[in-house]
Amino acid sequence: MPNSTKIMEFILMGFSDVWELRVLHATSFSVLYLMTLVGNFLIVIVTTFDKSLHTPMYFFLRNLSILDACYISVTIPNSCVNSIFDSNAISKAGCVAQVFLVVFFAYVELLFLTIMARDRYVAICQPLHYQVIMNPSVCVQMTLASILSGLFYAGFHTGNTFRLPFCHSNVVHQFFCDMPSLLKLSCSDTFSNEITILASCVIIGGSCFTFIIWSYIHIFSTVLKFSSGTHRAKAFSTCFPHIIVVSIFLSSIFYVYLKPLAISATIQNMILSVFYSLIPPLFNPVIYSLRNEQIKCAIRKIMNKIC
Repeated sequence: MPNSTKIMEFILMGFSDVWELRVLHATSFSVLYLMTLVGNFLIVIVTTFDKSLHTPMYFFLRNLSILDACYISVTIPNSCVNSIFDSNAISKAGCVAQVFLVVFFAYVELLFLTIMARDRYVAICQPLHYQVIMNPSVCVQMTLASILSGLFYAGFHTGNTFRLPFCHSNVVHQFFCDMPSLLKLSCSDTFSNEITILASCVIIGGSCFTFIIWSYIHIFSTVLKFSSGTHRAKAFSTCFPHIIVVSIFLSSIFYVYLKPLAISATIQNMILSVFYSLIPPLFNPVIYSLRNEQIKCAIRKIMNKIC
């Protein structure tokens, strides 16, 4: 059996071998990446400098925007560079870092989305207790708990993956290093890894998704009691896109990470990976903030000061 230490680098898959398609991929991904950064950093700036937005809701929005900017930066820029220069090699250390960061940011992203659903639930369904339940201390504690547990979660899964010997090949059938693709390269038994990934995804992902849906069911039932149709329409226009993005995020992760390793569909996996690595960071600013009148007003005030 070949020694796993001989593999000091991995080769990532590209979307195409055709130069024109590689340029198209790099250009489109670069545009989407820049749009994501601009949208998220705009929210960070506005929610930081406008004191009227120093509330729990915008505190979590700012955290989510910072997270999304970091999350998308782990995979998309490297993929664009690889497409342009046709150089898909990544060192083993770089692969370890990529696995750790992708798992960490995806985990914390899900927890932040769940916390934000709770924030909206308390604000709409228990408005009189909102300031007590979502006080600044609790908000900071929930944020720190998400980050610290994410570090542990990502560290555990990354260590559990790279303890395996890799000897079948060094070609990762994905445009970034991820656990399912790496497990296929191992020449040892990966059953315990697969069970661990399955259990953690189902328990954590399923619990968060169930809580989000439960929160919005209660929000919808409360909103339907509003006398104003405008308020109902505003609440629904924010809630439904949120549920759609969370559903796309989780369903794509579940498909890629929970599918049996024996089933191979490289292109399909790569496309679905785009959904959970690119779609949430791109659309979260639009769903949560850029359609929000308070955010728009704050942006106008900042622009007026600059001009």
